[in-house]
Amino acid sequence: QVQVVESGGGLVQAGGSLRLSCAASRSISTSNIMGWYRQAPGKERELVATITNHGTTNYGDSVKGRFTISRDTAKNMVFLQMNSLKPEDTAVYYCKVQGIYVYWGQGTQVTVSS
Repeated sequence: QVQVVESGGGLVQAGGSLRLSCAASRSISTSNIMGWYRQAPGKERELVATITNHGTTNYGDSVKGRFTISRDTAKNMVFLQMNSLKPEDTAVYYCKVQGIYVYWGQGTQVTVSS
């Protein structure tokens, strides 16, 4: 079993920044995707950003140009730098690690006040 743990959420004012971190307890496979999703109250979970083990990234339209995903493959970690935060970014942010199987973290709350 792989444990996935997120950290770095919190309360920030609009226009501010936060950096989320996610650590997997072990390497998943040589080919894998790590990423972030979010879910706001009353809404479906949506893609924020993903990154492959080759460094290919993909972003949701609402965060392009403001968020940056990166990873440290040796440490089984993925990061999300969030800049120019908006109140609509408020959500629980989940880390997803996908190899042969899919593993999710418990989520970390991000709240952006106006």
